[in-house]
Amino acid sequence: MTLARRDLLTAGLTGAAALSLPAAAGAAPSREAEVIGAQRAGGMDLAFTADAPSTPTGLAISRGGRAFVMMPRFDAKVPYTLGEVLAGGAVKPYPDLPANQPDPNAPQAHLFHVPNGVFDRDDTLWILDAGLAEGSGPPTPGAAKLVQFDLATNRVRKVVPLEAGIVPTSSLNDLRIDIRDGTARAYITDQGQDGEGAILAVDLATGRVVRRLAGHISTQSQKGILKVVEDRAVMQRKGAGQPPRPVQGGANGIALSPDGARLYYAPLIGRRLYAVDTKSLLDPEATDAMVAAGVEDLGEKGMTGGLTTDSKDRVYLALQEFNAVGRRNPDGSVEIIASDPRLIWADTFWITPDRWLHISAAQVNRRPEFNDGEDRQKPPYAILKIRIDADPVV
Repeated sequence: MTLARRDLLTAGLTGAAALSLPAAAGAAPSREAEVIGAQRAGGMDLAFTADAPSTPTGLAISRGGRAFVMMPRFDAKVPYTLGEVLAGGAVKPYPDLPANQPDPNAPQAHLFHVPNGVFDRDDTLWILDAGLAEGSGPPTPGAAKLVQFDLATNRVRKVVPLEAGIVPTSSLNDLRIDIRDGTARAYITDQGQDGEGAILAVDLATGRVVRRLAGHISTQSQKGILKVVEDRAVMQRKGAGQPPRPVQGGANGIALSPDGARLYYAPLIGRRLYAVDTKSLLDPEATDAMVAAGVEDLGEKGMTGGLTTDSKDRVYLALQEFNAVGRRNPDGSVEIIASDPRLIWADTFWITPDRWLHISAAQVNRRPEFNDGEDRQKPPYAILKIRIDADPVV
């Protein structure tokens, strides 16, 4: 069944009652007018396009303006998984094509499946490699890792193995790096190929990796939830004779509070936002039960992809069902601040120092596995932006 956009917005916003929309001055709009107003919540500008060879879910922009996209190896046909966006939108493999060719004999030296990457305070690029050579199945032994690149030389500065934190069904998805006050840590979501997710915490100085919150409701794909993007239910549709299957996705988007004390996260298939104290994740004295007891359920936030935070501790939400950007304020209220029909499968955020919030339109819902084998993606892929009134969290 195809749902009209108005019906979709009504259903989604009724389910997430905390969402609010801007109204005309002095007006008291009806519920219908309020919902339709989501499409007028605020315009977005086209920052640039990326003529990527595959689905660019990840996005990271250096302080000097170099932009990178990450293209997970959903299947073996993906020619390269990390690319730099050039002037005019062309995308070249980074650091080069040979480094992007999976090699099980040298798993630490090659990129297999990169869903995301970020810049740290020193403007060095950190890449998350899930180690999946063909998008599914057990990660290639030794291939799951963090890779730090020096942009001045385009060379690898450091590799941090993640083998100790993964399981055969792992699908590592998103990354945050926190280097401050003499500590260097990474936080990673594992959405799980079976929807059973977890959070990985990494001490970058020692290489210690801890897997936390496996089996906890906050990291699991939620049952009985239908995700709708571009007026169509997102289901695994792999061809004739195979019945559609619901999409699963555990812990997916993550973000850090400005002081680094809290980690915000959410499942891909789930409407609630969660938070946990970051110190507990790497605390050797904290049991899994103690960490789980400290998880906060922050309430409804809509169906999201990526998350990010600003210096005012507001959490930005990639609202994929609405082609929109939402924002959760510290008081718990959620508002839609921008909507654009080009924002197809809103995914990864990046805030630049000049206070532009960028977001990738990844078109994941148009991939063949959701459309009976037909590839409906239409490159180049849009990177949109909107001006905000706060700085990035670095």
